[in-house]
Order: sequence, then C-alpha cells, then structure tokens
Amino acid sequence: MTAPWFPSYDEGVPHSLEYPECSLPDLLDRAADRYADRTAMTFYVDPKLPPSMMTYRQFRDLTLRFATALFQLGVRKGDRVAIMLPNCPQFGVAFFGALRLGAIVVNTNPLYVSREMREQFEDSGCETVVLLDQFFPKLREIQAATRIRRVIVTDVAATLRWHARAIVHLVQRRHGEYVKVHRQSDIYRFAHLLAKYPPTPPGASLRPDDTALFQYTGGTTGTPKAAMLTHRNLVANAFQMRALFRDMKEGGEVFMAAIPFFHVYGMTTCLLFAESIGAEVAMVPRPRPVDTVMQVIQKRKATVFPGVPTLYSAINDHPKVKDFELHSVRICVSGAASLPGEVQATFERLTGGKLTEGYGLTEASPVTHINPLYGKRKAGSIGIPVPGVDARILDLETREPLPPGGEGELAVRGPQVMKGYWGRPEETAQTIVDGWLLTGDVARMDEDGYFFIVDRKKDMIAASGFKILPREVEEVLLMHPKVREAVVAGVPDPYRGETVKAYLVLKEGQQATAEEILDFCRLHLAAFKVPRLVEFRAELPKTMIGKYLRRVLVEEEKAKQSSGP
Repeated sequence: MTAPWFPSYDEGVPHSLEYPECSLPDLLDRAADRYADRTAMTFYVDPKLPPSMMTYRQFRDLTLRFATALFQLGVRKGDRVAIMLPNCPQFGVAFFGALRLGAIVVNTNPLYVSREMREQFEDSGCETVVLLDQFFPKLREIQAATRIRRVIVTDVAATLRWHARAIVHLVQRRHGEYVKVHRQSDIYRFAHLLAKYPPTPPGASLRPDDTALFQYTGGTTGTPKAAMLTHRNLVANAFQMRALFRDMKEGGEVFMAAIPFFHVYGMTTCLLFAESIGAEVAMVPRPRPVDTVMQVIQKRKATVFPGVPTLYSAINDHPKVKDFELHSVRICVSGAASLPGEVQATFERLTGGKLTEGYGLTEASPVTHINPLYGKRKAGSIGIPVPGVDARILDLETREPLPPGGEGELAVRGPQVMKGYWGRPEETAQTIVDGWLLTGDVARMDEDGYFFIVDRKKDMIAASGFKILPREVEEVLLMHPKVREAVVAGVPDPYRGETVKAYLVLKEGQQATAEEILDFCRLHLAAFKVPRLVEFRAELPKTMIGKYLRRVLVEEEKAKQSSGP
C-alpha cells in the first residue's frame, strides 16, 4: 500500500509493521526477563513524601501472586474484573494479574457515583471489583443490585513505608477522606492476598484475539457502552507507538504518568507502551495541583510525558514554572482535545522537548494519528496515520471516499480496531463497516496526507435549517485576546430548533462583555454561525482526561429552561 502520508514520516519510521503474536502479560514478562532490576514503577501520593518503588522482578512477582489469589477466589477465564483505582502500583498489579488468568478487565472511573457504578457493573456482568477503601461506601449502596460478590479493597498509601502511610492517613482524616473497611465474608484486603498466595497461578491459554478489556465509551455523547479491546489490539497500539519514536532508549526512559490508567489513552501511552520498552512509570494518583506533576518530573528526570492540552497549559501558566527543572522531558504526546499552537510553542520553549498532537478514540485502543515528532507539523492538524493504520474521508451521505480537501466522516482501519461493543451487535454493525471504523468525527485530509478534525457529527448544531460545526466557532472565539477557553453548544430554542451558545473562560485579570465577544465573532463568521448567547464561567466541565463535556452544558441549559424564570 502507498499512501500520501508516507513521505511525512520521521526518518526510520516504517510504513508497515509486524506485531508479535502475544498477550499483554507476555509484554511484562519480556521486560521482566530483560530488565529484572530496573525500576518499573515509582509512586508518589505526595512529592514531599518518599515514594514507593518496585523493580520489574517485583512487579511480575506481584502480578503472579494476584493471579493466584483471584483463581483461589473463583475467578476464571472470561470473567470480568472491575478495577476502580487511580494511578497507583495496585492498578498495574491488578490489571496484569487479572489478564494472566484470561479474565477481562473492566476499567471503572473512580469519580463515578453509585448510579454510574451500578450501570457499568450491571452491563459488564462483573462479579469482582478492586477499589480504594474510600470508594467502598459507594459500592455498598448498590452492590445488592449487581452481580458483585468479591470485593478487593486497597489503600492508596498501602505501598508506602509506614511513616509516609501514617502521614497520608492523617491528611485523609483531616479532609474526611479516610475510610476504614472492616473484614466481612466477601471483602478481601489487596495486601493480604499478595502476602498469602504464591506466584504460581495456573497457566491460562491466552490467545491474541481474546478480549482483554472492556473500555466504556460514549459517556460524553450518549449511553456508555463497552468497547471490547483484545490483547492483539492493545499490543499492536503499543508497538505502533514504539515504531513512531525510534530514538526511545529501551530500559532507559522514565514516563510521567499523570493522566489516568482507567482511560485507555493513559493506559496505552503511560502503562502499556512504557512496559513494552522496559521504562520506569512515575505516577501520581491525581495531577492537581500541577505542582505535583512538575515536582515528580524534576525528581525522576522524566523523559516522556503523555498528556492533555489543559495539563500542558496549566504548567505553562504556573507562576513558578521556571523554578522547576523540566529539561529532562524529550517527548510529549497530547491527546483528548485540540492542542492550541500557543500552548505547544510555550511548553517546548520551557522544556526544550518536543510536544506533538495526536488523535485517537477508545474503539481504536486508542491512537490512530499523530504529528511527526521531528518533521513537518501543520497548525490545527491531528497529524498522519500511525504505521499500520489506513484512513480515509467518507462522504456524509453516500459514504463514498472523498479526494483531498473534501470534508466528511473520518474512517480508520488497522490492527488496533476493537472487536466490537459488548452486547450491542447493531451498534457494532453501524460503527465497523467492511472493516472500517467510522469515528463519528467530521474531518478532511490535505494533499500531503495530514488530517484535520472539523467537528463531531453528533455535536453538529442544527439552527434554522443551517448546520453549524461547534469547533469552527470555538476556533474564532479562541482568537479573541481575552479568551482562554471556549466551548460552543447547540441549546434548545423554540424558534430556531437549536441556537448557538458560547461558554467562555477569560484569561486571568481580563474582563469582557457578551456584546464585545459577539462583535468579534461577526467579523469572522457568517451571521448564522455567530452565537446568540454568551455565558462567562470560572471553569468549564471536563472529563478526567480533559475533554470538555458539551453534553453537561446542554443538560444544564435544558434544566434552566424547564424550571422557568
């Protein structure tokens, strides 16, 4: 296959790849065989406290012990094991331990309320959950309505030394976050299981096409559904990342893991990719305040830093950023949202590293496109397909492939595309057509094979018969010198059906009026695209990974309208 983007690959990046026929635990075993005494994980609850650390030998041993424990508790191949943890060593141990038995991991957002937990546990059919003790009360509220019968509880500070753990518990008590879970028949302590069982689980017959992960998606646009990602899908995406970054030093990199593992972007770029090259994963349970991230980068001399635009922007804007030594950072990949050029340029100037924008989606494990790290980068582009991925633009009506310059739905094909949605054959058939994954994103490709996202089909605003792409309006709003963040949504309107509303966060110290903003928009947009409503906010709702929750804003507007004046 030849493609217009091949000439734009960085030197040494192959056009196609061969992938090992292996499982995800095989990746860990290979790293442990080769880098047994290399640090695999470093964990900071607070950078002021000593971290916990484990080598690859220790990491593998703990995953084997946890697999033995799960087997003794009754978990078998194909069973679902929910992991409801922030970034911490227990996440990696539980993840690889469950996979060793052929179990399917169900990634669960720790911020979920009880209702959301129940819906996900019911849909996935999981019977085992691993979670922090502070989340236990939420589980007890809904456990009777689910199939959960094994609860494995851990403490975020459990891997720290006793004095650091005592300090963390003291702080938790002060903030009302400390929860003591007492022993009951269906409750097991994570640390006790690891101490009780040997690293000798029964061998599971794992095939590359076995499902490894239920990764829920669609929560920002509709009813969440589980993308079934196989061992092959996730291994392939890790190896695609390896192929892209040819100057990675196997056994010599340190990944800053500030984005959550329970999101597939964080899992693939910060955990699986890192393990595939024997890297150290330096993790924090939460990236706020951003001082925490900068301190860990400085302490561990992190070299690779996957993130999201809001995270890089927060570092850029930190008043004491120059007090931190961040020049160890060489490679950064930004995802989940559009990366403003100003944020990219400022971050590269501060660190001396390279920050490049990528694109992906849960159904593709997730990375499908990325801008060259050293070659040509085009403003506003998500870049070019990663090795092994084919991409095309399809007409929104006919689904026929469009030539360069045409705007239509982005479709991708590659080894990382999911098996399908769990229990939803009709939605699977609508999403994967003839082997092509329909992304739901409106995009265009230029003559050089660079792709540009125009907007999401589902977010398109229909106002008085006009189709309006929110991103186009947002880009204009972000041109305004006083605007820091902008989200545009279609809100109900009795006359137009929907009307355009802009939600804005101004730069620190700035003030503006709605009319000032609208006058600016009138200079740069057709009249039907100009927002009719403007709302200024201190912050905008986002997911844990940094995506704006446009749906939440629309729901808030509907609630306001239904409640009346």
